[in-house]
Amino acid sequence: MSNHKTSRGYFVILVLVFAAVFFTLVSALAGYIFVEKRLQLAKENREKALYIAESGLEYYRWFLAHYPDDLQDGTGAAGPYEHTVYDPEGDDLGTFSLTITGQTLCNTVASITIESTGWTAADPSLTRTLKASYERPTVAEFSHIIDSSVWAGDDRIISGPYYSNQGIRMDAQHNATVSSGVSTWSCTSTFGCSPDQTVAGVFGSGGPQQLWQFPVPQVDFNGITLDFDTLEDYASNEGGIYYGQAGGQSNRHGYHAVFNADGTVTIYQVTDTEAVYSNAPSYGGWVTEYPVIKTQSLLGTFSIPSTCPVLFFKDKLWVDGTVSGKVVVASANVQSPSYDTDVILNGNLTYATGSGTDGIVVIAEHDIEVGLVVPNVMTISGVFIAQNGRFGRNLYHTVYLSDALDQYAKRDTLSTLGTVVSKLRVGTKWNCSGSYCSGFNDRIDSYDAQLAADSPPFLPSISDDYIFSNWREE
Repeated sequence: MSNHKTSRGYFVILVLVFAAVFFTLVSALAGYIFVEKRLQLAKENREKALYIAESGLEYYRWFLAHYPDDLQDGTGAAGPYEHTVYDPEGDDLGTFSLTITGQTLCNTVASITIESTGWTAADPSLTRTLKASYERPTVAEFSHIIDSSVWAGDDRIISGPYYSNQGIRMDAQHNATVSSGVSTWSCTSTFGCSPDQTVAGVFGSGGPQQLWQFPVPQVDFNGITLDFDTLEDYASNEGGIYYGQAGGQSNRHGYHAVFNADGTVTIYQVTDTEAVYSNAPSYGGWVTEYPVIKTQSLLGTFSIPSTCPVLFFKDKLWVDGTVSGKVVVASANVQSPSYDTDVILNGNLTYATGSGTDGIVVIAEHDIEVGLVVPNVMTISGVFIAQNGRFGRNLYHTVYLSDALDQYAKRDTLSTLGTVVSKLRVGTKWNCSGSYCSGFNDRIDSYDAQLAADSPPFLPSISDDYIFSNWREE
């Protein structure tokens, strides 16, 4: 009897032990499932919070399309601005909160940044924040935008999209799309075709040719130009820097702006220039021009206004130096029907830093010319817009140059970081009877990705549609 009772006791103990182990395992499993469920719900709510934040960006993009100058969500009061998001059945999904900031330059909204924070109704403690700039795509997204047919030689290296409304002979190497607005065009002897022939919108020996596109929708060149009257008003009335027509002959005199790395600009009035015999496509033959400064008088050194970084000169302009910050420089005299002003790049034009905080837009009513007396290895950075003329360097032949200027006819290398926008055909190298005789022997062209992402103020756009740029999660 005692042995039987002892066995039953052992059995009860074993049952209790296994029951305890089973209960512990079940409890642990239940706890694990509960924790996993909570983590899954938290993950789901975090994802939903991101979508809700994104809906806030999309909402304000819609709002700005209808009320482009309203940065207060129609309330007339300071933000942030909260909106509830509902599902199709009308249930509360969550909320987004908007903070809208606009950079105002020259008393005009130049850019808009939208910050949207979203959270779900199920768990308001989990938030996601998105931030984006709202703007139209600009010309800075291209290395070149040209309104005329063009020939890119085999001694060029091009980085960034290249576009022409007309035909392109592309003998250069490139790493992005090359796009023409026509399916075919007439290639003449001035583009290296002999005899004249009808060719594809983009043709040549360059490549990779799989990046060639034609025909593509044409760019409205008139739509991407800037209003000089507006820029003149900004410079003269809204806090920029303005200089009227200089004394003397307009094609011989003007102003010289030298940018300094400390954020200032030194301005001179050009009082005398040297006559030089040169040729260019827009001249129609050999003419006398005045690209070389002989004498100039100092007008002063000025800080570039941070609230309105626009410089406007109502005359011919020479530009060089080191740019700090973002600035727009324009040369125009639209009131004069007989004379469109030029800009001459008088030397290196570079940035004080490489961080993307610096940038310059140079706009000429007529031509932007690379000058005669310039460095052998020259670097120019910025967006260069020849609104009614061409970007290029004239043909300077040693036969027509003085002994002191002979050495400048041929230069070694021109490196361009940024964008060239030209109404007429571009060119910075010349061949005489098939041999290199003037200009830059090598050309390296690169679009500036940092400038495309964070453009200088009032840069022309290539589309009427606003997009988000610099989209990121905070």
